[in-house]
Amino acid sequence: MAKNIVVPHLGDSVIEATIIKWTKQQGDTVKLGETVVELETEKANFEVAAEVTGILASIAKKADEDVEVGDILGTIEVSAGKQDTKDDTKEPAKGTEAAPEAPAEEVPQEKQQEEPETRVTPVARNIAEQNKVDLSQVVPEGNRITKDDVEKHLESQKTKEEVPQEVPSEKKIPESPVSPELFPSLSQLTANRERRMKMSRRRRTIARRLVEAQQTAAILSTFNEIDMSNVMELRSRKKDDFRERYGVSLGFSSFFIKASIGALKLFPEINAEIQDDEIVYKDYYDIGVAVGAEGGLVVPVIREADRKTFAQIEKEVRELAEKANANTLSLDEIFGGTFTITNGGVYGSLMSTPILNPPQVAILGLHKIEERPVAVNGDIVIKPMMYTALSYDHRIVDGKEAVQFLVKVKELIEDPETLLIEG
Repeated sequence: MAKNIVVPHLGDSVIEATIIKWTKQQGDTVKLGETVVELETEKANFEVAAEVTGILASIAKKADEDVEVGDILGTIEVSAGKQDTKDDTKEPAKGTEAAPEAPAEEVPQEKQQEEPETRVTPVARNIAEQNKVDLSQVVPEGNRITKDDVEKHLESQKTKEEVPQEVPSEKKIPESPVSPELFPSLSQLTANRERRMKMSRRRRTIARRLVEAQQTAAILSTFNEIDMSNVMELRSRKKDDFRERYGVSLGFSSFFIKASIGALKLFPEINAEIQDDEIVYKDYYDIGVAVGAEGGLVVPVIREADRKTFAQIEKEVRELAEKANANTLSLDEIFGGTFTITNGGVYGSLMSTPILNPPQVAILGLHKIEERPVAVNGDIVIKPMMYTALSYDHRIVDGKEAVQFLVKVKELIEDPETLLIEG
């Protein structure tokens, strides 16, 4: 008896994935609960485990292919209890191509044009929107419009446009006596000096979301600078005791997360989002911390950060960063979030304008701490200074509130004793 390997539920709003690799090959023995294939979604990676013990009889989808929830990836032939009678889950024997459970119904062309949206994969729809393709003009090979169908349609349109128009005989240009071989094309010159690599699903999602953020939000940024002297001195005094008591270093993350929460409580519109024609104010504080992982930027979320201690926040930041770099973050650890903090200073950035993480309406950018001369009570002194930036959606956040929010963060960081007392 054969058991289908299907794409499992991937989390809310996630319906597509890309196959990273098969950990088992056709003909291999697999055990119940053993990983057989790895999938990549826009947020996290998934391991699909065998639901039975048996032989991997067929592989229907190969590495780098896009799949949807419910798609059949392959089949496992159950080791014991084979049935002679064919049932709905029976799949081809080893060495043959996997077939769908039921033959696809051929959809009339008229119906394809009437209901294209109901049979278009999200990837195909995104490509069509970006290239302004009328989906009713795309003829699918199967019972739904896929990415390949849209790309073939684009290629056919491009070919039509590139067909040269016949030049009237009286205007024909004489052939050049110079051989074209003397002037190689740019593609010929660069052919051996370029590399092509398919974008990962995560990178494609990052690209799409960043463009969407710029197209849908009225993004502005405001800046300030923070004297880090007091918080650095406090950390220096408390770091050994803190590490001994809690087993983790006292970093800057917990200070800025706590300071941001203090400011968000004063300016609730910065902890909100737009849904249709309504503003949703959030009376909880799930703070996202951007991490530049190897596969691309991810934003794990610290839930109910206002209820956690400095030590709890530092531990969670470290654990989430380790999971991000190991690509083991769960969906619960990356979805949601009401406000985001990103630190370009760890890479040496002195100043930047961070982009929003939709549907959030603001993001705080931290930067490199650098000693420089500043005026204090009429005297020039050297201070460790940090530029900070707040990018915000001007549709619901006014400049006054954005500036005051950043000033409040500055005040709390420059007076960390108050920050600790107020919690």
